[in-house]
Amino acid sequence: MSDPHTSSLSPAASGLARLGARAAPLVCLLLQPLLERIVGRIASRHPELFDRLGEHCTTDYVIDPLDLPFALHLRPDPRALVLRAVPRDRQPAAGAAIRGRFLLLLQLVDADGDGDAAFFSRDLTITGSTEAVVRLRNALDDMEGSLAGETAAMFGPAGRAVLAQLRRRYEDQAGGIAA
Repeated sequence: MSDPHTSSLSPAASGLARLGARAAPLVCLLLQPLLERIVGRIASRHPELFDRLGEHCTTDYVIDPLDLPFALHLRPDPRALVLRAVPRDRQPAAGAAIRGRFLLLLQLVDADGDGDAAFFSRDLTITGSTEAVVRLRNALDDMEGSLAGETAAMFGPAGRAVLAQLRRRYEDQAGGIAA
C-alpha cells in the first residue's frame, strides 16, 4: 500500500520520508517538553485567545505539517491545555484539522499568509468544523505581536535566527509574496 504523503516523491526523498515516519515517535517524545513550555507561556501571556475561541476552546485540532513526520494535537482549553506532537499514523480524533506544508502553516500562525488563498489553491486543507478553524484564525489575527516571533524569542538569539531563516525560505518558495 502506498503512502499518499510519499507517493509523489523521488525514491531518495521517499526513503527519507519513510525513515522520518519510523523516527516520529522518538521525535514527538523529544519535542514534548518544548511544546509544553511554548503553550504554557503563550496561554499565560495571551488569555484573551481563549475568549475569542468561545465554545471551540474545547475543540481538538490537528495541525498537520505534511512535510514533517508528525502532526500537532492542540486543545486550547485553559483548564486542560494540550499541545503535543503525534506521529502521523496516531493522530487523535479531531473536531477540526488543518493540513499544509510547514512553512505555509508558520506564515498562517502569524497572520502573514492569506489563508483563504491557500485554501482555494489547495495548498491548505481543512476538514471538520470550519467554524472552529475560523475562530482559531480570528483569535490568532487579533493577537498583539507575532506568535512565532514570541515563541522564537523564548529560545534567545538561536530561536530568532531559526525563525528568520524559516521566513526567508518561505519568501523564496512563495516568490517573494510573503511579508
